[in-house]
Amino acid sequence: MALSEVNNDRGELRILENLDELRTDLADYIAELSEAAVKERGVFAIALSGGSLIDLMGKLCEAPYNKTVDWAKWYIFWADERVVAKNHSDSNYKLAKDGLLSKVPIVPSHIHSINDSVSAEEAADEYMFVIRQLVKTRMVSVSDISDCPKFDLILLGMGPDGHIASLFPNHSALNETDEWVTFIIDSPKPPPERITFTLPVINSASNVAMVVTGESKAEAVHLAIDNIGPDCPSLPARLVQPTKGKLVWFLDKPAALKLDGLQFSE
Repeated sequence: MALSEVNNDRGELRILENLDELRTDLADYIAELSEAAVKERGVFAIALSGGSLIDLMGKLCEAPYNKTVDWAKWYIFWADERVVAKNHSDSNYKLAKDGLLSKVPIVPSHIHSINDSVSAEEAADEYMFVIRQLVKTRMVSVSDISDCPKFDLILLGMGPDGHIASLFPNHSALNETDEWVTFIIDSPKPPPERITFTLPVINSASNVAMVVTGESKAEAVHLAIDNIGPDCPSLPARLVQPTKGKLVWFLDKPAALKLDGLQFSE
C-alpha cells in the first residue's frame, strides 16, 4: 500500500500502489462489511454501479473470498442502471452478471434488477416499490433520521466529469430529495435513459465506497476531495457525504496524483 490516511470530512483515503493492490484491498473491505452485516442483521444489502467497478471487484470470485463470503445472505441492487435490455452491452446488470454474479453462489431471487421492458420513469417507480417492500421486511435497513433505505454498502465509481451513479453535473436529478430512485432521459453519456439512486439514498447508506482509478480522473478526484474554497465547482462526487455512515475512497496512484499535500515515495 502506498498510503492510507483519513482526510477529515471527505472520508478515509486509501491510495494503492497499483490496480492489483486496489483489487485486493477492495475485496478485503467488502468481505469484512459483509461478515459484519450478516452477523448483525443476517443479510448484506449491497448496491453496485457500472463502469470499471465490477472488474475491480473481481478478486471476490477467487480464493479465499469465493468460499469464505456468505453469498447466500447477499441482496444485490444497482445504484444506477441504463434502461436497456438485460443482455445489452450497456447494461450494468449484464456487466455484473458476467463479471461477478455468475461466478459466486448468490441466490438468484436476491438479485434485484430493474424492469427493462418499461419506460425509464416506470422503471424508476417500480424499482423504488421493490426497495420499499424490502425495507418493510428489513431485508434493507431504514435510516433512523429519514425514511430512506440504509444500504449496508453502496459502491460507486466516478467519471472524469465528477458524476456518480447517473447523477451528472448541473443535472436536475441532483436536486431530487423526495424520491429514492429517479429517472433521466437526457444523460450526457449514452445511453440517454437511466434510473439512479438519489443523493438522499446514497447519503443514508451505512458505508459508501468511491472506487476511482486512472490519471483521467485525477482532476475530478482533486475537486471532489480537496478543500478548494467557495469557487470550487460543485461536482456530484463532492455531494457524497454519508449522514451517519462512512465514506471510503479507493484510489490508485494515478487517480490521486493531484491531491493536495500528498507525497509519493519512489
